[in-house]
Amino acid sequence: MKWVKRLALGLVVVFALFYMITRPEDAAGAVQGAVAAVWGGVEAVGRFFSSLAAA
Repeated sequence: MKWVKRLALGLVVVFALFYMITRPEDAAGAVQGAVAAVWGGVEAVGRFFSSLAAA
């Protein structure tokens, strides 16, 4: 089962490198979208705890 995870990770890395080389603008847009999604989640959790502490 370990080799399946290692193979899957290797395929993801190879695909990401191929995508970055062949379509760098689209790859940058995808990374920006992912970072924005994570940042939005962090802000939502922060607002939750702030409102919880204020109540």
